[in-house]
Amino acid sequence: VLVLRLPNEEGSMVFVPLTCGGAYQNQPVTWKKNGIDVPALQGNQVKVRVEEMNGGNYTCHLGPDGEYLNHTVIMIQVENRTVILKEKSPEEGHIRCSAPNYSGSFICTWTKAQYRSDAAVLLVKAERHLENIPCVVAADGSSIQCQDASCPFREEQHRIALSIYIYSYSRLEEYTKSFYLRDIVRPENLQNLHTTDGKNYSWNYPDSWEKPCSFFSLHFQVKVVHNEDTCHSDKHIRLHETDDPKFEIDFKTKRYIICVRAQDKHTRGPFGPWSYCSVNRNTVNCSFLELQP
Repeated sequence: VLVLRLPNEEGSMVFVPLTCGGAYQNQPVTWKKNGIDVPALQGNQVKVRVEEMNGGNYTCHLGPDGEYLNHTVIMIQVENRTVILKEKSPEEGHIRCSAPNYSGSFICTWTKAQYRSDAAVLLVKAERHLENIPCVVAADGSSIQCQDASCPFREEQHRIALSIYIYSYSRLEEYTKSFYLRDIVRPENLQNLHTTDGKNYSWNYPDSWEKPCSFFSLHFQVKVVHNEDTCHSDKHIRLHETDDPKFEIDFKTKRYIICVRAQDKHTRGPFGPWSYCSVNRNTVNCSFLELQP
């Protein structure tokens, strides 16, 4: 694989020397590009003209029967321009990473652009202070799961550096991200959100959260909204924050939704997804929302 780094400008062009192999010097070597004969390319050593994004797979063959000998894949990397992945947000960039706790396991996800569904991951590099972090790419090529061996009780001194190389046709792009694990820890859904008397609500820490909870404490946000709204609504009846896993309703409305989510108490990192109860007079139904992509 040969990667050409070209400037982000129209009309860029470069000549690239290709060699089939030292054993085929003075042999009747022919060439194909993406499986199609290129009559102008003859011999063991040739030069191909690559214009803008026009890379491809160049294969060399022996004699009139076309026996396959070797190949070179030319990929193009355009400086300061990416089109394969959608940007999540200006703050997060193209990649979102999340961890349910401090055990060292984290997931990074991305979204392919509309016309780049064929894009595939070529290489993943993750490390912390020169120590490699193993990662596994999902089957659909839209996420990775990594496992950092750091102790959850240890203070993080160095960031995790992540590089993902993704290609689509002959285009290659590198996406990078740097973060502390404490910046991406999002507690999962709170467990057992319930009420015993229709007025007092309580809940438990997520099953996946680190223990002891006295060391890995959580901070909770409680939002009460009207029955026709959702937990993501900016309108609310009550908005309350607490370190105690309980909340008391102090109003007379009989139809409402109570939503609760958590964040790390000490780092005040990102909030996890909402757990909620929908209340319609004497009927209470509790569930949870998935974390938004």
